[in-house]
Amino acid sequence: MKPFIEEALARVYYRVKPWMSRRFQIMLRSVVARYKRHVFQNVWPIDPEAGATPPGFPGWPQGRRFSVVLTHDVDTARGVARCEQLMALEQELGFRSSFNFVAHDYDLSPKLRKHLVTHGFEVGVHGLEHNRKLYESAETFERHAAQINSYLKEWGAVGFRSPCVYHNFEWLHQLDIIYEASAFDTDPFEPQSDGLKTIFPVQQTKVPGREYVVLPYTLPQDFTVFILFREKDISIWKEKLRWIAEHGGMALLITHPDYMSFDGDLGYDEYPHELYRELLDHIRTEYEGQYWHQLPHEVACFWNKSMCKP
Repeated sequence: MKPFIEEALARVYYRVKPWMSRRFQIMLRSVVARYKRHVFQNVWPIDPEAGATPPGFPGWPQGRRFSVVLTHDVDTARGVARCEQLMALEQELGFRSSFNFVAHDYDLSPKLRKHLVTHGFEVGVHGLEHNRKLYESAETFERHAAQINSYLKEWGAVGFRSPCVYHNFEWLHQLDIIYEASAFDTDPFEPQSDGLKTIFPVQQTKVPGREYVVLPYTLPQDFTVFILFREKDISIWKEKLRWIAEHGGMALLITHPDYMSFDGDLGYDEYPHELYRELLDHIRTEYEGQYWHQLPHEVACFWNKSMCKP
C-alpha cells in the first residue's frame, strides 16, 4: 500500500477511533491484517532482503551467533498492573527486558520504575499519550519532545519508542536518547509500514552530537500474532527466530503485558502468558550458548562502539 494512502487511512481511523468499541477496533484491524498477510506473504514474517550483514560488523560479543533483546510496551493501566508478574516470569528463566511506559495515560508510580531498574531491568518512554499526535506536525513534535526529554531525565531513561511505532528519524534527533525502537525490519500491519529491511541496528548520525541508534524489532509483535491473527502457538516466532539466528542478526521482540493473561481467564483481547514463557524456554534451550542477551541500551552502546567510524 502506498505511503500516502496508509497515512490518509490512519488519519481517518484515529479520528473515528474514540467512537468505536475496543472489540470493534480489533475486529476491523484483524480483517485488514488478514488481507495484508496474504498480499505481503513474500516479506512477512521474513523479508529475505533483511538478512544482509552490515559492512564492518565485527560480530556479536563473546563469539555469539546472534543477539536477543526483549522489550515491553505498556499501553494501559491494565498493563501496568501486570508488570511485576511479567518481570518475575523473565527472572525465573534468566532473562531481562525493558518496559516502555506512556507518560500521561495512566498512573505510574516511581516505586515500580525503581523496582524494575534495581532488579536489572530497563525503563523507557513510550510517548506522552498512546496515539499518533506526536507526529501531527514538526511543531507538535517539538512541543512533545521537550516534555519527553523531561520524562527521560526524571526516569533515568535513554530509550524511546513512539506510540503505534510511528517514526521520523530526522525529528527524533531532538530527543535526549541513546536509542530509539520504533522501527522494524518488516511489518506491513502497522499504519506506517516502511520497514528498514535489516535485522541489525542502524546508526542515525545526521545531527552531530545528537546521534542515536535505531533498534528495529525483528520478531512479530504479540498483538499481531495472537490478537489479530488468533494464532494458537508460537510457530511464527520460532520460524523467524531460526532465520535471524541463521543470519546472525538481532532478535528484538515487542510484547505487551496488557494482552497477557496471567490468571487463565482470557478476554477477547488477551492471550495466555504461557505462550511467552514457551518462547523464552525455546530460546534458552534450543539456542543455549549461541545468543548474546542484553538490554536495549547495552546493545545500542555496543553498536556505537563497534560500528563507529574512525
